[in-house]
Amino acid sequence: MGKKSNPRRVAEAEAMAYGHMIRVSPQKLGLVAGMIRGKRAEVALADLTFSSKRIARDVKKVLQSAIANAENNHQLDVDRLVVAEASVGKAMVMKRFRARARGRAGRIQKPFSNLKVVVREAEEAS
Repeated sequence: MGKKSNPRRVAEAEAMAYGHMIRVSPQKLGLVAGMIRGKRAEVALADLTFSSKRIARDVKKVLQSAIANAENNHQLDVDRLVVAEASVGKAMVMKRFRARARGRAGRIQKPFSNLKVVVREAEEAS
């Protein structure tokens, strides 16, 4: 008997990678994700490599993971990959406080985000 395999979450010519609990706000991560959305994979990697944003390193790791999944798990051609989807979601928020004047407390929120990157094999190399 064995376990049934999970159904694919993406289409046949697609591969996905997911970054959990990335230590940045979803708004800031969304700016970097929007920078690579719709671009060819090698152009997106180059953009992330030379980006001045701190979080670009983590986005680059997730994109490299999606490319590796496409190559090794789904036998897709790496030279024809396009970033089909780069979506950002909220994860948990650590709540801290900072002592303020007259015995009061100021709230500090430290947000975390999730990142989902889907790469798709393009029909023709452009």
